[in-house]
Amino acid sequence: MVVNMINRVREQRPLIHHITNAVVMNFTANGLLAFGGSPIMANAKQEVADVTRLSQGLLLNIGTLHEDQVEAMILAGKAANEIGIPVVLDPVGAPATRYRSDACQRILQEVKPTVIKGNAGELAHLVNQDVETKGVDSTGEADHEAIVRLVAEKYQTGVVCTGEKDVGCMEDEVFVNETGHPYLAQITGSGCLLGSLLTASLTVEGNPEDHLLATLSHYGRAAEEAAAHPDVEGPGTFIPRFIDALAMEVET
Repeated sequence: MVVNMINRVREQRPLIHHITNAVVMNFTANGLLAFGGSPIMANAKQEVADVTRLSQGLLLNIGTLHEDQVEAMILAGKAANEIGIPVVLDPVGAPATRYRSDACQRILQEVKPTVIKGNAGELAHLVNQDVETKGVDSTGEADHEAIVRLVAEKYQTGVVCTGEKDVGCMEDEVFVNETGHPYLAQITGSGCLLGSLLTASLTVEGNPEDHLLATLSHYGRAAEEAAAHPDVEGPGTFIPRFIDALAMEVET
């Protein structure tokens, strides 16, 4: 399952339009290239719809949000819905401020996402559940399966909840990924990059649930592989090895 999906991504090299946060653009672009996709990042509301129509997938990430970007996300999301390409929404830090929360709801009222990806706190906020957060991080205890089911039902979309274990829901089926490494929580943008790879995986033919789980598995195994490298001594030396590992050949 993993090898087939990733090989198809690498053969097709889907162009993924990112409207994402300024902190992670370079890391996301390099990670997607290593995985097998092709990144493009356009933010101007005057062109986002046109760029989306040239693309095979769209990622919306509200990490460094501002009003023009919200408008751009809605324009791009509507264009993606019109042409039928996958849309992944990452509601980064949605519980942190009223502005972020309201912006998420504006986007969700106008755009139909294929998948909403976030941590437990972000996703719980979208369904009016309380999970403790600190900035953009989820710090409280939560029933991840219950949360993904609630979000999937409310927004009629696929859901991926990231954490020590990743829990997803697609078409009423819940799936769990247990690969990964603690270093992922110590580098900026690991979740944002994952959103990009999930978008790329949804562009190839096949079962979306299988593609999401395969991407989560590959991502986690890449982290494990990178962390085990003899020259990795911490999160700083982990990052380049992780990019290398994302590009590794997938074992059958």
